[in-house]
Amino acid sequence: MEIPMIQQITPIRLPLPFKFSNVNSYLVRNDQGFFLIDTGMTNARRQLEMTLEHLCCSPGDLKLILLTHGDFDHTGNAAYIREKFNAQIAMHAGDAGMLENGDMFWNRKVKSSLIVKLMPLFFRFGAKEKCTPDLLLADGDSLAKYGLDAQVLNTPGHSSGSICILTASGDLFCGDLFSNTSHKPELNPMMYDTEAGIASFERLKTLSIQTVYPGHGPPFLWKALYN
Repeated sequence: MEIPMIQQITPIRLPLPFKFSNVNSYLVRNDQGFFLIDTGMTNARRQLEMTLEHLCCSPGDLKLILLTHGDFDHTGNAAYIREKFNAQIAMHAGDAGMLENGDMFWNRKVKSSLIVKLMPLFFRFGAKEKCTPDLLLADGDSLAKYGLDAQVLNTPGHSSGSICILTASGDLFCGDLFSNTSHKPELNPMMYDTEAGIASFERLKTLSIQTVYPGHGPPFLWKALYN
């Protein structure tokens, strides 16, 4: 079966609490329907909903909610959107415990129990936001059977279960592996495993990538990482 090419990629810039910063969701559209990559935080729920409505994404049209990793600023609205739009949540098994337990440090080595307790409060991630993913993705998985011509790449560094989603046309949704919030795009300095992050970057260099869609900052051309 021939998978339809992507017709539209719409970045959705969502605020973090206290106007601290912003985080990106991306709505991908093709003839099969819509695919939402990351969901922002609970404080931006209404904005996300209104944007989906404005883009003509109605309940039943959303095929997958793809989470690039388990941080609350990316997963905060996943459970709500799943119920509202009757869609499935997909993420890597390595970060699934973050969403299920409401613990951003579930697979990270953090010594401060105070930080572990405070993070859900800051990110407004409560019991209603905890949920179990419907699909557990693995490195190399194809999303073709769900209607999206793209491949899942496990790219650890920011977290062990971080993934990139690479489409056949060279669009890379990278979560927090790269950021574009400073003077130029870069490997995200917030790494829990720097060596793994560098290795993920080196692996991506061997692939055909055109445009990168980061979790923070505007999209950029892949070659900008080499300048």
